[in-house]
Amino acid sequence: MVKLNRPHIGIFGKMNVGKSSLINALTGQNTAVVAAVAGTTTDPVKKNMEILGLGPVTLIDTAGVDDASALGGQRIAKTREVLHQIDLAIIVFTDKFAASEKELAAWCRLQKVPYFLVHNKADLFPPAPKEIDGAEVVEFSNTWPDTSDLLEAILRNMPQKAYSHDDLFGGFIKEKDVVLLVMPIDASAPEGRLILPQVQTLRALMDLHAVAICVQPQELPKALAEYTPKLVVTDSQVFAQVNACVPPQVPLTSFSILFSRVKGDFDLFLSGTRQIAHLQDGDKVLVLESCTHSVNVCDDIGRVKLPALLQKKTGRKLHFEFITNLDPLPENLSGYKLVLQCGGCMVTRQQILSRIHRLARAGVPVSNYGMAIAWCNGIFERVTEIFR
Repeated sequence: MVKLNRPHIGIFGKMNVGKSSLINALTGQNTAVVAAVAGTTTDPVKKNMEILGLGPVTLIDTAGVDDASALGGQRIAKTREVLHQIDLAIIVFTDKFAASEKELAAWCRLQKVPYFLVHNKADLFPPAPKEIDGAEVVEFSNTWPDTSDLLEAILRNMPQKAYSHDDLFGGFIKEKDVVLLVMPIDASAPEGRLILPQVQTLRALMDLHAVAICVQPQELPKALAEYTPKLVVTDSQVFAQVNACVPPQVPLTSFSILFSRVKGDFDLFLSGTRQIAHLQDGDKVLVLESCTHSVNVCDDIGRVKLPALLQKKTGRKLHFEFITNLDPLPENLSGYKLVLQCGGCMVTRQQILSRIHRLARAGVPVSNYGMAIAWCNGIFERVTEIFR
């Protein structure tokens, strides 16, 4: 199993039910501001911590869903947006599990986000039922020094797929197999380090006790003369160069395509990529960059290289729009003819799935950077074959 990013846990409830106190108790730090004034938390606040048996997680404190202030509507909208980013929800209530809490539970069920309930300030109120509407209830008070019941509930309710995934190579690579990794060091490569997908691929190969050989594109011919690899994995940006070197009988794919299986919906990406052939002049293409990064105006893959490649290959003049980080999708998606999702190395699987499944429900084709580049280079079928 390969571990990819940290699970995200959202804390939800009305104002002054003790959401921030709960996070402070879990982390053992004054992470979130706590005050008797209603509406102290105005924007989502994130805190990372380690949970034994689960590993690193991110806790997200949210604004109260009953905020009736002038900015309350915007705060509640941000709170709802957090549901698209999390793997587990904790709904906090005090004296009553009422309309606001029931609505939160309905949000979670709609988004297919698992959740449990915390009856907070339990030292001040009679015990709640052990289960409400099928959801587990945990008694808690920030005056209690022990958080073990909370932590155990998190472990019970966190879906395993949130913190571990199937073999990155889908069973294709076995012990002692040789895998060539083509990793260009160019202007977009970070100084003095590897990018995250490369690091995670190396770790996955080590876990399999396979042999990983890392080369730059210019060293690939020599490596192929010395080794017979079971697979070649390359940065998508040098697909054409690498494809020309790798013999047809040697399977070839990219880091982006590897991760499209464990960080997205592989079949959805496959079908979406084939829709590139149907693009027309003036069609709108939405590019989803799942992290905030400094844009290199010459070498940026999502904003420069991929749009240019698509227009050259299709012969169409396309209109591109961009969304960075996990900013919300547009409300109206009907005008987009294609969406390009990055590899998502900095976000979780759930965060990507939440986005692309909403697009699929709206009937918008979704492709992955690596698959789209492969299609433009005429090697789409080859580089996806081992996983189809």
